[in-house]
Amino acid sequence: MSRPVVVGVDGSASALGAVRLAVREAAYRRLPLRVVHAFIWPLMRVPLGPSPIGPPEGGLRREADRIVAEAVREAARQDAGVAVTGAVVTGAPAPVLVEESRQAAMVVLGTRGLGGFTGLLVGSVAVQVSAHAACPVLVSRHADGPGPVVVGVDGSPASGLAVDLAMAEASFRGATLLAVHAWARPAPIRPGDVPPPERDGAEATQVLAEAVAGRRDRYPDLKVDLRVVRGHPGHALITASAGAQLVVVGTRGRGGLAGLLLGSVSHAVLHHAGCPVMLVRPDAALGTLLTPQ
Repeated sequence: MSRPVVVGVDGSASALGAVRLAVREAAYRRLPLRVVHAFIWPLMRVPLGPSPIGPPEGGLRREADRIVAEAVREAARQDAGVAVTGAVVTGAPAPVLVEESRQAAMVVLGTRGLGGFTGLLVGSVAVQVSAHAACPVLVSRHADGPGPVVVGVDGSPASGLAVDLAMAEASFRGATLLAVHAWARPAPIRPGDVPPPERDGAEATQVLAEAVAGRRDRYPDLKVDLRVVRGHPGHALITASAGAQLVVVGTRGRGGLAGLLLGSVSHAVLHHAGCPVMLVRPDAALGTLLTPQ
């Protein structure tokens, strides 16, 4: 049985946007869609049924079922050809969705659900799931444009997986792949230190060319543009995301700090990209995402 595309829902407009994006991803790959609502209230030991003084159709459990049913209907309106199931799963959202990711082809989320802190650009659930999921995570940031699928390249293992995934996405969408590699002069380790020798553009170009060279045979009709940028990788990818269909990035590239949930580049892109963002961990299982069923 094919692993499904899993989408997390909580009744918010952001979640319904994620449902619409998830339907498209499932349709591209002819995969089923599983709509999941994380139902935390049983852990709080509060009444789940209707209030004695309220309407009989009320109650927290009924509301959870309604949220899932609404999302399933929205998915059916988007594409009746995608097989859709829904589930209410007891637990907090991030742990539930990370567990779901172990049997999923992809997890799709909105940037912010109900109850999030308005000062945050991306909700904590999206950050936690992106950092810990066993499969790629797609976060529905803004509307996608008519432009390319953008991928960040730095030569790391996570970057290689991101290139694989971005090529498949561009092929499914009939879009151009824009591979971006940014380079800059390293900063001194301590004040007064002499900075390391500056890399040249030729070395950066080689990193980018090698990342895509061995993969192009799988997609002979795919148009690939290479872009070498002098500057910070996060800024380069955010700039390239304007008008793009999607930006794909590894969760942790070269030089990442182990104490962070996400690397600085993936964190910046997740929070500031102008299109949906797909994040892939170095050990993520891509499986059926690379080829249609």
